[in-house]
Amino acid sequence: MLEEMQSRKNELKDQSEKCKNKRNELNIEASKLATERNELNIKTKEIVEEAQKLKEQRDEHNKQVSENKKKRDPFNESANKVYAKIDKIRKDLNLADGSSLKEMSREIDRLEFKQQTEVMSSAKERELVDNISNLRDELKKKKDELEGNEELKSLFVEAQELRDNALIYHNKLKEYADLAQQYHDKMIGLFKQADSVRADSDVIHKQFIGVQDAADEQHKMFIRAQKEIRDFNKIILSIKRKKKDDYITVVRDAAKKEAEDIYDKFKRGEKLDTDALMALQRSKLV
Repeated sequence: MLEEMQSRKNELKDQSEKCKNKRNELNIEASKLATERNELNIKTKEIVEEAQKLKEQRDEHNKQVSENKKKRDPFNESANKVYAKIDKIRKDLNLADGSSLKEMSREIDRLEFKQQTEVMSSAKERELVDNISNLRDELKKKKDELEGNEELKSLFVEAQELRDNALIYHNKLKEYADLAQQYHDKMIGLFKQADSVRADSDVIHKQFIGVQDAADEQHKMFIRAQKEIRDFNKIILSIKRKKKDDYITVVRDAAKKEAEDIYDKFKRGEKLDTDALMALQRSKLV
């Protein structure tokens, strides 16, 4: 029984060592995965911070778009009022053939706004630019027809000055709108990149959890084996003590029996040698 227990204890020691080594290997692997995951998380944070900066710049440029629109629109509105006066005079002079100057001016405004706000192909944009150019030419032609009228001429000058002022802010608006779109596109690209890196981090994190769970299981097995080893040590020690006690009892009984035999000889007056006398003395029978 003692040999069987000793054998089982040795098996447990081997198992415990294997579990400990496997646990340590898994913990090293989990540590590497955690480091890789943390690096990806840091990278994600840096990309998002950079994207946020681009967002702030985009919003600032959009703010400038709004500010320049507020400055441009009053000039266009004033110009439209002047063109309305011109159209009335033209009508009174029977010069109102085709679209009115006000309508043409509004159409030019609409097309210019479409050009700076809508995304379109190069071909579509060239077509739109040509339309705007043709309308401007037609508008100029109609203006030239009316230059003989001093009142109209004065109104045309006033309307053109208003248009020129509006164009200054319109060009600034378009410049800021283009910049805002550039920052927006870059921001979107970075947010997509951050999503991709975050997805990689999530994959690594799942691997980390799996390896960590496996390491925890090996640790539990190691602890269970260590406990069993301690239990076997207690049982083995108890058996050894019992055997030792049994051996001492046997030796003592034998010594006592021998002493009693010697003592009987002593009482019978038999001659005892030195060893017998010493054995009798150790037994404390005399």
